[in-house]
Amino acid sequence: MNIYMSGQGAFAVQVAEALLDKGHKIAGAAAPRLRKGKSDESDAMSWDRLRAWAFPRDIPWTDSAELRAMHIPDGVDVIVAAHSHAFLGRRTRARAGIATIGYHPSLLPLHRGRDAIRWTIRDGDKVTGGSVYHLTERTDGGPLAAQEHLFVPPGSTAQSLWRDHLAPLGVRLLLKVVDDLAADRRIEVPQDEKLATWEPAMDTQPLFKPELIALPGSVRVDGSARALHEQ
Repeated sequence: MNIYMSGQGAFAVQVAEALLDKGHKIAGAAAPRLRKGKSDESDAMSWDRLRAWAFPRDIPWTDSAELRAMHIPDGVDVIVAAHSHAFLGRRTRARAGIATIGYHPSLLPLHRGRDAIRWTIRDGDKVTGGSVYHLTERTDGGPLAAQEHLFVPPGSTAQSLWRDHLAPLGVRLLLKVVDDLAADRRIEVPQDEKLATWEPAMDTQPLFKPELIALPGSVRVDGSARALHEQ
């Protein structure tokens, strides 16, 4: 399968390497230019980890702030969003021949939003999990392709829960769904909107949606302008 990666950080690299180990090809990657808190473009150690990983492997890279349909190469089967904070618009998703999928560290439709793990800890949840879903125009609202629960260990922090449990689960679930799609097994289970919860980001900017434009009369949805159509 030809995969296009959209993501950032160590998690995106772990997913990309796992996909390669399974025999899939990474056709391109979109990631932020720099790691959070870094400002030196000339220093490769300041680059986002997915960008730095792609460079020596001659994998085409695009700044996720600029990602559009034209950046997705021909022949891509699946776009994988792994810790991606870039909105993948309709035209971009259409460049994938089979599917566009992403991982969310909660039992969707619970805890939609960027800070799902922090809200899990803040709310004292005893059970959480991870979900792989098909991306749509609705943030974190697409049909589910795979989901698995786990118990929150006592004393967990957002960092430890992600590092030790939800990130490894995400790698495994994304690989499972890609393997399912490669075997022509496509699972799409609609999310139950009656159970949906949305928590705002605690200290980060709203999700960047480059393929949507703000028009007069647009409504604020999930902390960002929901435009009436794409560019």
